[in-house]
Amino acid sequence: MQEPAKRRNFVPVVIILTLVINLLVALLFFAPPLQVSDGFDWTLLPFFNAIFNSFTFMLLLGAWISIRRGNRINHRRFIGGAMTTTTLFLISYVTYHAVSESTKFGGEGFVRPVYFFILISHIILAAVIVPLVLMSLAHALNQNFEKHKKWTRFTMPLWLYVSLTGVIVYIMIRPYY
Repeated sequence: MQEPAKRRNFVPVVIILTLVINLLVALLFFAPPLQVSDGFDWTLLPFFNAIFNSFTFMLLLGAWISIRRGNRINHRRFIGGAMTTTTLFLISYVTYHAVSESTKFGGEGFVRPVYFFILISHIILAAVIVPLVLMSLAHALNQNFEKHKKWTRFTMPLWLYVSLTGVIVYIMIRPYY
């Protein structure tokens, strides 16, 4: 008879990571950029952020299709890839905003409120998605797949939205870098 997997309490880690990530991103909004004089073109990082978000979106779709087909191994691989690209995005995003001023959107007319609606919903849901992803992952690691399924019903569509709108925001603001 196989012993059940030992369940770990990931809640403290989820709370700490959520607070650290969201507070760090919020602080970057208010803090002046660090003075770095190395000649590197930091405006390349938003392009990489969009690439990481694109990969995350595609990997999440692959994970969703895999689990719908009952392929847990591929699902796990796709989620691992999505976690990796999301982590790379976060590192790149924090780096860029630590050393660069925020870029102002210069669009006018109808596109302006559309841009700000997408941006604001993206920002709010990006903060919300952090604990959702971490709790979904925690339930999967604990092999508590019933709770994992309940969490991912909300997590997956929101994570897809956040990764896709990250790319859309980049495309819309790119001319103003």
